[in-house]
Amino acid sequence: MFSSIGPLEIILVIVVLLVIFGPKRLPSLGKSLGTGMREFKESVTGEDKQADETDATGRPALTQAQADAAQQSQAAEATHQQRG
Repeated sequence: MFSSIGPLEIILVIVVLLVIFGPKRLPSLGKSLGTGMREFKESVTGEDKQADETDATGRPALTQAQADAAQQSQAAEATHQQRG
């Protein structure tokens, strides 16, 4: 079906896209198309980015911000206990 598409047809499609959308909008259109395709693939396959991020005990892994906040909280609690 698509065996007859050659370089001339591809160039023609690119020219038509440039005329319709302009050179400034093509990168954003490509990015949004890629993001949409990735989200569709993840929804169809059932993959979840956060489901794979677990530590050795099977609990969800902390993000760096969560780990920093927990460490600061523990340090503040230790300082408070030393004073009191």
